[in-house]
Formats: sequence, C-alpha cells, structure tokens
Amino acid sequence: MQLAPLLGHRPLCCRMRSLRRLGSGGGIGENVRPHFSRSASSHLNPNAKNQKYERNATKYWDDFYKRHQGKFFKDRHYLEKDWRRYFASSGESGQASMDPKVGCGVGNTLFPLLAAFPNVFIHACDFSPHAVAFVKENGASVSDRLNAFICDVTKDDLSKIIMPSSVDVVTMIFMLSAVSPMNMPAVLQNVRTILKPSGYVLFRDYALGDFAQIKLANKGQTISENFYVRGDGTCSFYFSEDTLSNLFERTGFNTLDISVYCRQIVNRSRDIVMDRRWIRATFCT
Repeated sequence: MQLAPLLGHRPLCCRMRSLRRLGSGGGIGENVRPHFSRSASSHLNPNAKNQKYERNATKYWDDFYKRHQGKFFKDRHYLEKDWRRYFASSGESGQASMDPKVGCGVGNTLFPLLAAFPNVFIHACDFSPHAVAFVKENGASVSDRLNAFICDVTKDDLSKIIMPSSVDVVTMIFMLSAVSPMNMPAVLQNVRTILKPSGYVLFRDYALGDFAQIKLANKGQTISENFYVRGDGTCSFYFSEDTLSNLFERTGFNTLDISVYCRQIVNRSRDIVMDRRWIRATFCT
C-alpha cells in the first residue's frame, strides 16, 4: 500500500545492539508525550513544507529504494507468528486459503508470507517503480502467486486493478506513516473498496514518543503535528492509540485490538540508548 507505499517502512537500524523490554514507565500500551528541546520548533510554513514533500514523495521514495535496494530492511518473519490465524483457513491446520490477500513490502513483508503460506495469493503495490521492479525480479519464482504493480493509493483507484470486495487481508506494515495525515482517510477509503465485508487490516507502524520522532523533532524536521521529514526527503508520522483508532473508525472500520510495543535498544559502539515504540493493531470492516 504502498498497499500504498507498499513496500516497507524504515525502522532505524544500529549495527551493534542489545535488546530488552522496557519496565514500568514505558510499558506496552502506555501513551507518552515526547519531550522536545525548545530549539526544535521549525520556523518554516508547515503547509508549504507538507506540500513540497507530498509533491515529491514518489521521487524521494524511489531514490530511497534505488539506493538501498532490498538491503535496508529485514524480512518480517514475525508476521507469521503474530497473525498466522488471519492467513490460515479454519479447516486446515497450517494451510492458507487461496483467496487473494493484499500485502506490502519490497519483499520484507510479502516474501515471508508467501514462504509460510504456500496457497496464498498476494497483491502488492508501491508508488516507487524501483520498489515494484525489485519485487517482480525477486518474486519471479512465485509469479503465479504474486501481482505486483505501481500504484499511489492516495489517489489511484485500487478497485480498477483489484476486484472490489475480493481481498481477505490487507497488511499495512510501516506504510501509513509515510503518508501525509491529510491523505490518510483517502488511503483507508481506497482499501475498503477492495476488502471483503469480513476482511481485516493488519497494522504495524511507528508510535508516538519513539526515539526517532524525538530525534527528528529536536533537529527541527517537523512538518506538522507528529509528522516529520528525514534527511533524505522521506517522511514519517507517529501514531498514538487514540489517533490511529479514531482514524480507522471514522473511515468505517472497527478496532479489534490495538497496543504499543516498547523496546530499549542499546548501541554500545556509540553509547546511545534508544527507546523505540511501535504501534500494532487489527481492524475489520
């Protein structure tokens, strides 16, 4: 989605890190307000900045995928563990139905799903030509189970490519955060057109108070509230539970579950401790 920016989103990486779950004061599901230095506020017109990066989003993301290819993100094998029941049919243990699914990723999302569920068919799209080309090239061996295509789901009609009300599951993994907040409702409306009445959206993205958000804010990279631009021109939004559930519910979805996952990452070579926060949720139509 890149199903709009389908292909994967950019968690920050560190070369050497040790992980441990945060204790009290940063627990799962706890909403926190990030602390920004006073010098962080941007003096640029937020509307002008938003329009600039929205207008050139395809270029920035295409340059990103051209530069990194498939080497920036790790494959998301946790999807099978966390959401296996949504891909396996109820009557067959470990076997997925042949009904189409919509997946996203430069392969980091869709290829683990294709490997874990051999009967699944996946539609995958991105507005980056380089990302889609990468998926097609690396998915040649499973081309009969994969429909990869270029699409900007903020404005292109998905139902012209995928049959309306035909998709069982839509995965939005580090995808919606790359979209301008003004365009998020249009993305969700677009997704609804191709979901079955009993369909699900499986969501994972950046949460409010994440280390990366605070770092961007303190550098003056703010476009609008909780929406930031990175040095390479790509953008990222940081969600609270209320913001995310309200966004989906205003578009006609029901929230089945939602939580914030917290992890402390220590980069020993740089002597940096990073409190990372991700939000995950399941929605139905």
